[in-house]
Amino acid sequence: MQNTDQSSQPDYDARFQEIPRERVADRVAQELMKLIATGKLLPGERLPGERQLAEMMNVSRVSVRAALQQLKGKGFVTAVQGGGTRVIAATDDQDSALAVLVRENRKNLRDFAQIRVAIEAWAARQAAENATDEQVTEIKHALDVMTDPDRPEEFKAEDDVAFHMAVAKAADSVIYMHLMSGMGDILRENLDYHRYKLLATRADDRLFLQQHRKIYEAIRDKNGELAAQAMTAHVKRALAAYAESEEAEEAFLEN
Repeated sequence: MQNTDQSSQPDYDARFQEIPRERVADRVAQELMKLIATGKLLPGERLPGERQLAEMMNVSRVSVRAALQQLKGKGFVTAVQGGGTRVIAATDDQDSALAVLVRENRKNLRDFAQIRVAIEAWAARQAAENATDEQVTEIKHALDVMTDPDRPEEFKAEDDVAFHMAVAKAADSVIYMHLMSGMGDILRENLDYHRYKLLATRADDRLFLQQHRKIYEAIRDKNGELAAQAMTAHVKRALAAYAESEEAEEAFLEN
């Protein structure tokens, strides 16, 4: 009599491997990664606590904790001092190293400004084409803070960064937002030098405010070409100041 049980067993073929059952933690990590990749969780944004995440995703806290450990290991999130987790864009060591390079050499500041001309003009165009009403309001708020007559001068660079980051957010590009977040320290160094050393007069302040207003108005009016032109003119003003500074320094050394 034939053994039917044995004959029903499939032949072994090494090309076809058993598919492992997916752990809940892996699924949680995938879902959180989707939120980061689609920009629904932004660089620097703090995630809800483990308990809240577990309740909202209907899983155990153990699964949430394991998922967060996966994302930490891959460099997408980091622990927050005092508890919690936030999204990161790049490693802190990389940011610090780049910021040191920019801080130590004025030519590096100028090079960064040249790079900004290209990428921020693109971002301004994108913002004009893609910004939501809420994002346009955020840009307007950043502009209002800058134009507040009672705003202390020591916040000039900080307010400038806030405006450019609001435009970056409105560009609706996850890659660009992470790029700008990763370069945040360098942007601050760049604008510190512009606003307090190269272009520190009241006339310079008025010009920058006018330029920022033109950028905002073009984005508000959904005019991508005008937004890109306004941003280009704004960043190129700093480049012109570098050239003027270098010429003055050379003339001083010659005399």
